[in-house]
Amino acid sequence: MEKNISKPHGIFSLAVVVAALGYFVDIYDLLLFTIVREPSLRGINVQDADMVKASTSIINWQMLGLLIGGVLWGILGDKKGRLSVLFGSILLYSAANFATGFVQTVPQYALARFIAGIGLAGELGAGITLVSELLPKEKRGLGTSLVAGVGLSGAVAAYFTYKFTNNWRLCYMIGGGLGLGLLVLRISVAESGMFSQAKASHAQRGNFFMFFNNAQRFRKYILAILIGLPTWYVIGILVNLSNRFAGDLYGLKTLDSGRAVMFAYAGISIGDIAIGLVSQWFKSRKKALFLFYGLTILGVLFYFSPYNSTNATMYAACGFLGFATGFWAIFVTMGAEQFGTNIRATAATTIPNMVRGALVLINFVFIDVFQASLGWSFVSSGMVTGVLVLGIALTAAYFTHETFHKDLNYLEGHG
Repeated sequence: MEKNISKPHGIFSLAVVVAALGYFVDIYDLLLFTIVREPSLRGINVQDADMVKASTSIINWQMLGLLIGGVLWGILGDKKGRLSVLFGSILLYSAANFATGFVQTVPQYALARFIAGIGLAGELGAGITLVSELLPKEKRGLGTSLVAGVGLSGAVAAYFTYKFTNNWRLCYMIGGGLGLGLLVLRISVAESGMFSQAKASHAQRGNFFMFFNNAQRFRKYILAILIGLPTWYVIGILVNLSNRFAGDLYGLKTLDSGRAVMFAYAGISIGDIAIGLVSQWFKSRKKALFLFYGLTILGVLFYFSPYNSTNATMYAACGFLGFATGFWAIFVTMGAEQFGTNIRATAATTIPNMVRGALVLINFVFIDVFQASLGWSFVSSGMVTGVLVLGIALTAAYFTHETFHKDLNYLEGHG
């Protein structure tokens, strides 16, 4: 087996810093719709009675874009290189964000967010893959946690950008401008040495079907997706709909869900850095993941308990749940570490976007099955959905292999 001949990188090297800033812009753009949802829809003359339908349609199109983009950019990342994806994806979502600033109808809004979703899908996976391959294995967890910790604070920046400008169209244009600014920094970032070696070999690169034509790879791939489900249950349901839950839990309908998103992502940002340190301390990805699953369960119990009885406690619950689900970096890193260099970018890019896309299915169970079909209350449906999602994730994590000490310099289905 060939050795990785690329120069060792530190956790504060240019590649890590640029990947972190790229993910910052990614999250700014991804969560901006959640923050400016109501004012932007009113700005294109959507009536209050149609607000939920329009919002759901737009977010579903954005998530569909993420699913398609995850596969597209993952394949390109293994065929053409990690940096090619970082350049291409940022150009696409920057253009889509500028376009979003000019939409006038719901279909136009949905189309712009669909294209943005395709572009946004490439940022995290390519960045995590590049950082994982450039850093020595004992620093991988710290590096990828730094990327996610800095990146996820983009949601906080999006919230305060809107509060400062009070102009949702300008917020989208700022996001596009931030993305284009990153292109200047990325010019100096080196390609992964592992990818260069894989490119010189005769192994298949970027073959998405390799996850399905081998039972062991398929099992690892599905488990890697399932362990991330609690993140979007918390953000997509508990935090995004926190104003609705507040009304049902303690009778107040004055909660600002955009502010709840800001608190949650501040927590996620801190949690992602913390779990990297915990993982280093435990010398285990899985032990750190189970610890944060435990914190998530405690957070969900508090969220639905009688102690959550004011807007202040709801904001606190959202912040704590954000911290507890701050295992995004570790979960994506584990996905990258499960597979060889020739399909690693495909894995690291498709896995988080499959989880994001799973929000559509989680919403279907929460709304269409539990509420519409079974007639359960909003709160009961939210609680049972949480039990189901957390049960699946815990089971998947139990059967997932530990990857902390794994050498990544190998090819899948080769030799």
